[in-house]
Amino acid sequence: MGVMLIFFVLAGFAVAWHFNILPEKSYTAKDFGIVVLQSDVDYNQNGRDDYEDILMGAKLEAENHPRYNGAYFQGGYPPSDIGVCSDVIWRAFRHAGYNIRDMVDADIQRRREAYTEIVEPDSNIDFRRVRNLRIFFEEYAKKLTTDIEEIEEWQPGDIVIFGENDHIGIVSDRRNKKGRPYIIHNAGQPNRDEDYIKWSWLEITGHYRFDASLIEDEVLVPWK
Repeated sequence: MGVMLIFFVLAGFAVAWHFNILPEKSYTAKDFGIVVLQSDVDYNQNGRDDYEDILMGAKLEAENHPRYNGAYFQGGYPPSDIGVCSDVIWRAFRHAGYNIRDMVDADIQRRREAYTEIVEPDSNIDFRRVRNLRIFFEEYAKKLTTDIEEIEEWQPGDIVIFGENDHIGIVSDRRNKKGRPYIIHNAGQPNRDEDYIKWSWLEITGHYRFDASLIEDEVLVPWK
């Protein structure tokens, strides 16, 4: 009986560690002498630059903690208490004043050949597909390193894609003791702003920074 108890206790600790439930000290860029970049753009003119707005939008989504549900919704947008990993993205960008849904839809019309897996465009779901977001950001965002050891290259508000379009999230302003960034994402896990890279088995295959100053005005659509 004693051996079984120890086993279950250790298993419980292992699960808690894996899902970042145990209290753990986090760090910031300042702790590693990393300068946090600011965008030259404040698209929604709220007094905060785009990078900070995108970060804060992702953090609000993490605090809201929507139930993981990838159902199709007529009208496109799921209720605020429902979401998947891709919903973190459009909600974070909405906080900065951008309408990612309309921007992706317009790009699908403009560059139909780039979205090879779309048989028939559907504005209710296309912007919630990681593969479509990758194509969009590959074209309009800065492509950055996928090497997590280059810690200074990972900035709050960056977009990161894992695997073969398996998962997507936003880089947090929190870091672990090695300086690696936390990721704000939704995989149905308890903590949505966490040291995900610590336990993820998915390879980082995309890292982007959205700099609206480098993008043609016709691509940008404001949130209304």
